[in-house]
This record gives sequence, structure tokens and C-alpha cells, in this order.
Amino acid sequence: MPIYVQHEVLGRIPDVFNAEAIWQAPGLALFSRRPLLRDLLERSPREHRGRAATRCFSHVTLMLPQEEVDDDYHLTRGARARELAQTLAALHQKDFGDLLGSDQVRYDVLGKDELAPGEVEVRFGHAVYLPAPDEKALFNVSVSRDSAVWKPVCAVYPSQRLALIGGSEGAASYVASGWPFGGDSAILLLNDGPDAQPVVQMRPKDAFDCNFDASQGHYVIKAKGSSASARLLLKITRSSSAPPAARPAPQRSASTAAAVAGTASPSRAAVWQARPQAQADSSDLTAVPQPTRRPAPRSGETDATYAPMLQRQRVSLVALALPRLSRYRDTGATALEVPFSHTLGLNADPAAGRAISFLVNDSDELYACTDSGRQRITAPASFTPVDARAIRVLPAPPAMAERYCATVSLVQPLSTGVAPGARLAFGRGSPALAALRVLDSPRFLGSGNNASADRIGLSRNAFSFEAAPQGFKIGRQSASQALYHLDERMEFVASIGEASADAPYLLPAGHHLVAGHYVLRFDV
Repeated sequence: MPIYVQHEVLGRIPDVFNAEAIWQAPGLALFSRRPLLRDLLERSPREHRGRAATRCFSHVTLMLPQEEVDDDYHLTRGARARELAQTLAALHQKDFGDLLGSDQVRYDVLGKDELAPGEVEVRFGHAVYLPAPDEKALFNVSVSRDSAVWKPVCAVYPSQRLALIGGSEGAASYVASGWPFGGDSAILLLNDGPDAQPVVQMRPKDAFDCNFDASQGHYVIKAKGSSASARLLLKITRSSSAPPAARPAPQRSASTAAAVAGTASPSRAAVWQARPQAQADSSDLTAVPQPTRRPAPRSGETDATYAPMLQRQRVSLVALALPRLSRYRDTGATALEVPFSHTLGLNADPAAGRAISFLVNDSDELYACTDSGRQRITAPASFTPVDARAIRVLPAPPAMAERYCATVSLVQPLSTGVAPGARLAFGRGSPALAALRVLDSPRFLGSGNNASADRIGLSRNAFSFEAAPQGFKIGRQSASQALYHLDERMEFVASIGEASADAPYLLPAGHHLVAGHYVLRFDV
């Protein structure tokens, strides 16, 4: 692999702010002196023909002991560091002017804790670029191990051709947080100009699989023959100050539609209240799904003619609606967190490992949380904490935005059968569909009273339902319970107001009903 970054540490510099001492040693003892910056630039030209240099590198980063840089800032407001950069640029221009062409000489002086007194670290090369003072970034590069928490790596500028991203400063121009590969590997990013998406390649090329996931808008990099955990996600986004691309690139990040804000008529949130002890105890009992009672077959009938009808009438939990906790401050709820396992199933066991979780706090801020930390997110968004599976976070429909922040689609929906002809109820106090009330536990809710998360927005008796040939008959059982009808694409249809067993609301087959945290699909 070519050397994209020349990296050397110069030692025994009496004064690290003395440009002449860094540039060239005094005297003519050419064979006995140690190489300094001028020698390094001369021995490693940017371009050469035979043994003759035809072009010289012009961008150089200097790193001095951090304590020296701090003292300079405290005493002179960084004047010595600026003077060092200016003097070195002048020496560079004087000695290599015929090899620079139209390139501008640029120096940058930084501090580094790892350097000992008298040491100066220099870096230059094909993948070392210093932007001009007024130059705006063209792209921003970030990495992630789980697609939820993204760590910024670097910016790419219009005139910058190459960037080398790796796990250590010694071999790369930029360091990626959480680099899972070896120290001899790196990501090479080639900038073909403002009208094209950068090209991403791995070094060494034959040791990695690097593919662009158009549905997620990022690159997936994995070492060949390694475990699934040894992967890195790379995202390249165009800077807001950059001009739009003039032509579509062959591999373009998938754009994300903006969430549409909406309003609804204000209403006071239902807050749980103290109940008599007998009722409070009964509400905390574990609800068990009611066994389905099959009628005895009539003469001439067999189980084979009846069982398929049971299988075709089902209720499925397909998504979880995350509430606006600011409506429930009186309850003491500070956060609601929904964790998912490495199979992207809901993880109710706090001792088990999680791949990702989604948290909403009492300021209605939404976060994605992983072992790498947590990051603020907005819907719509999609996450791939494990390979080949994505979990989506969708914005709440405008008519529901007063109550909900977002909805999290379940990769593994939960489903249960419903007996025809029976009217059942759904709510905290009802055993029907209890297996679908997956958040009925204090484990998910941060509060001081050890209350179930279902106490937020779900009544003890929320609604009744009955399977019918035309769909499902829905009856609203609590005046404080908000019910919403979504179509088969989970788009808003209506807010269900007055509905009873005698005058039910008809929910078509395949449509959804939202009550509390639960987005339920009713199939007939």
C-alpha cells in the first residue's frame, strides 16, 4: 500500500517554537546530522521523475508537547505558535518554491499530550490536507458500530483529493472512534469534486467487504472471515453550505423525508389516581390470555372445517407508539425506554444484552441508545444494529402529534388469534390480548412509584372489539381513552370518538388501532 501519510517524530529540539531548529540543522555535516523537516520533505516528494523530484508536498501538520502549547496560549495568546507556522511556511516556500507550482504552503500547529519535552511530530503526505481560512466543508464523514450512535470523523473540502481514515494517528490522516479492525487497515476516501459522491475503498482492498446500503444511506464495512461484531458503518453527508450535486452519483446516500409537524385540539392528559387497595392490587396482577373456547362440532362437521376460520381472525402488535411524557409530568415519569435484543425482538429482561433501545424523556426528546452511548434522533429514521435487519422509527401522524413523539415498527410483530362472535375488551384490567401488552412492567418506565408503563395513556378498560365478516366492531369504553384509526399503510384515518357496543366503530380488516403505546392490526 502506498504511504498516504508521512509521519515522523523529531527529537532533541531545544526550543520547539524555533522554526530553524525544526527545519534544518546548522552546519554542513550532512551525513552525521539527524533528519529534520526539510530533509523529510526532500526525501519524500509528492511526485518524481526517476530520482528527480518534480513536485513537493505543501501541507504540513506540526504537533508540539501539549504543555508547551498551553503555556504559549496562556502567556502570548498563541503568538509563538502562529509565528512558528508563518516562519516554516516562508522557509518552505524559499527552499521548494520551484516544486510547488500553484500550491499554497499551509502549516498548522497543534498540541499533543503523548509528546515528551523537546519532541515535535510532523505529518504530511497525499492524504494530509489543511483547508484555507475561508474554505467551507463539502462533505462530513461519521462512523458507527450500530447505526444509532454516530461519531464524527472529519470534514472533506472541495480541493481535498484524499482522506485516509484508520484506528491510529500514526498511519492515517483521521482516526475513527471504535475502530474494530487492525492497525494496518484503513478507509481511503477519494473526492472527485462537488458534483460527485466520494469513492470509498478499503486498504488492504482484498481483506474487506465494503458495500453501500442504499436503503440506510451508509457503507457497511466488514473484514472477510471475521465475526459479525467486527463491522463499521460509514456515512458521508453533504454539508449544508456545499453546492448541490450537478449529477446523480452511482452510489448516493438515501435521503430522508422531513417529518411533517401538525397540531390537534388540546386536551388534558389522563393521569393515574390513587384507587382503593382492592382495585390497585387487581390492576397489578399478571394478565393471562383467555383460552379460546371452541364450540362443539355439529353433525357432519369436523375440526378441519373449523380451525382455518380461527387462524384467519387475528390481532397483531406491529408497532409501539412513544408518548410525549411532558403530558404526564404529574405522574413523576421521567423517561420511557424500549430495548431490543440482538435479534431485534423486544427485550424485557434487563440482564440480557441489548442491541439498541429507544428512549423518550420528560422533555419529549427522542434518543437511540446502544453500548456506544446515546444520540438524539428525529423521525423518520432507520437503524441496523445487526446485519440484514433494520428497525424503523416513524413520525407520529400530525393528528396524533399532540400525544405521541414517534412510532417504532417491530421487526418481529406479535400475534394472537381471536374467536369469532365473542366481544372482548382491551386494557390494563382485561386479560384479553394480554400477551400483546408488552410494556406492562415498571422495567420500561423511569418514575419514583414503581408503576407499569401501561399506566401512561392506557385505561383499565380502553375499548371492546368483536370480529365480524366486515371487519372488527370497536367500542370505546373509557371517556379518557384516545383511540386512533390507521389504514393498512399506518396512515391516519380518524380519531375514534363516540363508539359503543350498540353503535360500534367498524375497523376494516388489515387496518390498525392505536391505544396507549400499542399499534394493533386487526385481520379477518
